[in-house]
Amino acid sequence: MGPDQAKLAVLPGLLQHAAARGSEYDCVSRSFAPKLKVPEDPVCGSGHCHSIRSLGNELTAYQASQRGGILYCRKDGNKVYMSGNAALFAIADLMI
Repeated sequence: MGPDQAKLAVLPGLLQHAAARGSEYDCVSRSFAPKLKVPEDPVCGSGHCHSIRSLGNELTAYQASQRGGILYCRKDGNKVYMSGNAALFAIADLMI
């Protein structure tokens, strides 16, 4: 864990999501989860669920990570709908 990650790791919560209004997009963000051994999340859906609650009912967001990505988010009551391109991260069978 680098020095910047160590500083983030002392903050409360598992995810640190920084967002700001953009010029081309409604929101530009970065997400970090050093406590989960994730230096930077390439495109974080859960972080944008929090962002849309304070930025309006619809937003187009750009996550400015190395891989980067665009998310289209819409809030409808207590639900948040998201769309965009995805990259396969894992395949698993869950036994409950």
